[in-house]
Amino acid sequence: MARAEDQAPVASERQRLDKWLVYARFVKTRSVALELVEKGRVRINGERVKRPDRQIARGDVLTMALPHATLVVRVDDFAERRGSASDAQALYVIVQPT
Repeated sequence: MARAEDQAPVASERQRLDKWLVYARFVKTRSVALELVEKGRVRINGERVKRPDRQIARGDVLTMALPHATLVVRVDDFAERRGSASDAQALYVIVQPT
């Protein structure tokens, strides 16, 4: 019988928006992510969201009006914690305008 420690963790198919913004290093803290979302500065697939607990999925396109720039990114992966900058960059792809 396999022990729980021996089994690989199952990757989640969804993650809270506020956590993902922190883990992907677009903001430093969840309180800043909360403020950004509640002010309506984040869109998921073109729809403005005001709830930081909104679930995002792989393939969702986020438009973020950050203080220094407006970014459009596609969610490629999730993380369990805030990691290095290179780890964070693996979570998304910047969408280039055509």
